[in-house]
Amino acid sequence: QVQLVESGGGLVQPGGSLRLSCAASGRIDSIYAMAWYRQAPGKQRDLVARINSGRGGGSTHYADSVKGRFTISRANGNNTLYLQMNSLQPEDTAVYYCNWNANGRTTYYWGQGTQVTVSS
Repeated sequence: QVQLVESGGGLVQPGGSLRLSCAASGRIDSIYAMAWYRQAPGKQRDLVARINSGRGGGSTHYADSVKGRFTISRANGNNTLYLQMNSLQPEDTAVYYCNWNANGRTTYYWGQGTQVTVSS
């Protein structure tokens, strides 16, 4: 059974930093990309950052709102995903979700979500 487990969320003051982690267990075949999404109350779930596997060309992509502040990375092959968040602002407050896109881009695995709150 595939499971994605997130950690690192919490409360931080404006200008602060957080590092989110997502660890995958179980067998995931033919990974195309891994990504972080976020959803604020009353808003849609939006892509924050994506990192492609070699199958997907190995590139990264960032939403305009986080460029220069957030960095997505991976470790342990494709088993661990990170999001380093710097210069956090109140508008970054949301539930953050990790995602694996696999099996010829037909399957999406989601983490449970972790709350990030930016407030003074």
